[in-house]
Amino acid sequence: MAKLTVVPTPVGNLEDMTFRAIRVLKEADLILAEDTRTTGILLKHFEITNKMQSHHKFNEHKTVEQIAARIRGGENIALVSDAGTPAISDPGFLLVRECVRQGVEVECLPGATAFVPALVASGLPNEKFCFEGFLPQKKGRQTRLMELASESRTMVFYESPFRLVKTLQQFAEVFGAEREVSVSREISKVHEETVRGTLAEVAAHFTEHEPKGEIVIVLAGLKDKKEKKYERDKEE
Repeated sequence: MAKLTVVPTPVGNLEDMTFRAIRVLKEADLILAEDTRTTGILLKHFEITNKMQSHHKFNEHKTVEQIAARIRGGENIALVSDAGTPAISDPGFLLVRECVRQGVEVECLPGATAFVPALVASGLPNEKFCFEGFLPQKKGRQTRLMELASESRTMVFYESPFRLVKTLQQFAEVFGAEREVSVSREISKVHEETVRGTLAEVAAHFTEHEPKGEIVIVLAGLKDKKEKKYERDKEE
């Protein structure tokens, strides 16, 4: 049966591409790509010559019904984003939803997603966490932050390097300057870096050292009174 296959691609190191992902892309009748230029580099590296079509946030709402219909007609279609797993803060959700609505089979391969290594490497509790992705840049941003002020789980955010320092400073105002945070950038690339500390410390670090690359912020949740007392007793 024809299906839509969601294919994760490396967030940095091309060696993170799986054998299965390469096979699926080689066998697909069509590859939907967020940016065909970016995906073209990946396909060339793995000697994949299949037809590509652009599928991004500006056109996906117009094409999802047509694409789902093509799959129902017998085409196997693969969906990729520029990096990581499609639909995780990237285009793809609308197409997956439409395929499910039309009864089209959807399969998502396991693979790279930037926030997972950042969360694990943070050293912060990860048995429970909430993924916030990109916060609203303007409207609704402050409201959402205030809603998260009482969140006890570890929180994960994506951010642009150009807004990182401002965001950390804003977090310090809402969550407190002593709240623990871990910032990872350039995950799986040559200049991969993770900086851990309080919001005040990490904001100061990136004020002095201009951040570059893709950013994942992992922020500690609000500790209850028992946790705070336990930590104070340990220090004493």
